[in-house]
Amino acid sequence: MTRTDPASAATKPFLTDVETLRARARKHLATGNVTTTYRGDVGQTIAILQTVLATEVVCVLRYSMHAIAATGISSQSVKAEFSQHATEEWEHMMAVAERINQLGGVPNFNPDGMVTRSASQYGDAGNLVEMIRENLIAERIAIDHYRELIRYFGDDDPATRIMLEGILVVEEEHANDMHDLLVDHEGKSALAAR
Repeated sequence: MTRTDPASAATKPFLTDVETLRARARKHLATGNVTTTYRGDVGQTIAILQTVLATEVVCVLRYSMHAIAATGISSQSVKAEFSQHATEEWEHMMAVAERINQLGGVPNFNPDGMVTRSASQYGDAGNLVEMIRENLIAERIAIDHYRELIRYFGDDDPATRIMLEGILVVEEEHANDMHDLLVDHEGKSALAAR
């Protein structure tokens, strides 16, 4: 027989009885999935996610434009990579928009002010290497931004945190892809220069 240390039992979260859970679930139905146990600030979370949404929209547009505009003898494989990244950024955009909706907000797809709401920039690259570099920079911005947001949401909003963690994994893959393309086209590793 194992005895529970009272000090360690006190640090575990309290589990609500089933009757209380049922009663709380019946109250405030208009708030949807935002229940009394949500520890974040819903308004602040929606405002933050609007900036994430804008960032993803700008990334979709930039990658899409680069997939179309890239030229040169070795551009076909890079165009395909840009196109794949545009599709994945679109999936991120839709996930973020859905999360805003779940929290009771309205996703802001209005193009007015999109660039100022976005953490990343659209850019104006003129050639293939500049496009790759712009995308690598944008991915690095997104990575740092999303890491900060993941820490910010912590346990206050695990659903938003987990969504951002999933997006972060893909953004890190994108950055790695762009770095590899940059090395292929410039002939040197930026990682080696550290």
